[in-house]
Amino acid sequence: MGLVYIDGFVKYRDKRVKVRFLVDSGATYTVLEKNVWVELGLEPIDEMEFILADGTVIKRKISEAIIELPGFGERHSPVILGEEGDVNILGIVTLEIFGLILDPFKRELRPIRAILK
Repeated sequence: MGLVYIDGFVKYRDKRVKVRFLVDSGATYTVLEKNVWVELGLEPIDEMEFILADGTVIKRKISEAIIELPGFGERHSPVILGEEGDVNILGIVTLEIFGLILDPFKRELRPIRAILK
């Protein structure tokens, strides 16, 4: 499977920044590059430990913002405040908040078929 990107916006208070996200269905949370969250004025509300694919444990601060995905609307989502070298990633929590799934064959986002039991 190749890389899948989607353009969107991140909003906080009266600011809005255009962002190109790497869609990563293996990433739990959405990550914002440092220049994005600094421009928005996001403040950390907590800190968490994360385990990378190679087993490395890192700490990152987290916050909350509004994510807008054209064609899918906008939703409130937790975000990781990235540090130098981190990239914008659209993680599974944000995808689930939107009710979306990554179709690996068509390399696009589509609505999930939700089941209520």
